[in-house]
Amino acid sequence: MTLRDGPPSSAPTDVELVRAHVEGDPDAFAELVRRHRDRLWAVALRTVGDREEAADAVQDALLNAHRNAARFRGDAAVTTWLHRIVVNACLDRMRRRQAHPTVPLPDGNRDDDRPTGPEPVAPAPDQDTVLVVRDALAALPADQRAAIVLVDVQGYGVAEAAEILGVAEGTIKSRCARGRARMAMTLGYLRGNRNDGGTVSSRSEAAGSLPNGSERREPR
Repeated sequence: MTLRDGPPSSAPTDVELVRAHVEGDPDAFAELVRRHRDRLWAVALRTVGDREEAADAVQDALLNAHRNAARFRGDAAVTTWLHRIVVNACLDRMRRRQAHPTVPLPDGNRDDDRPTGPEPVAPAPDQDTVLVVRDALAALPADQRAAIVLVDVQGYGVAEAAEILGVAEGTIKSRCARGRARMAMTLGYLRGNRNDGGTVSSRSEAAGSLPNGSERREPR
């Protein structure tokens, strides 16, 4: 899986859309959002674990990108740049939530500003397992959770995840390893609940039991 700038056609590339937006094209940024918002939404939802928080994080991130597009220098793919802004917005919200915990309200109807594509749907038939795995992921420190969401759930390569999070590849590997170890301790009892005699690893559970969107790709 490779992060690319724009679709394979005569349509403007992502870089061209960013430049057009900076130059005053009123439609360019909206097209950029249309291309990538569902994927950004999926990353935000799995990172913060709450639909309202994820929607707010995506909105904050896109507003940030809209205002600061002139700072984009093309050192990374536009998608990497957008993912970095979204993940940072998610981490900021997670840290604020940890500092000032609140009681979440029940989900209401889907708001108009939500992504138009399909929301990630959990494929696992055992809903109890899904919830347990989600709780285990939610209990991880923010940096470990973000790394595992990108690598194990979204399927990004270590190098791409490192670029998105702005850290070294070794840091991503370390965060994933520590996060998987924490989850393995929490989820270890699930091994005794499997009917097929197989084993449950934190990585397979994270990738298989958390919601996965249609954009899921295997790392190369």
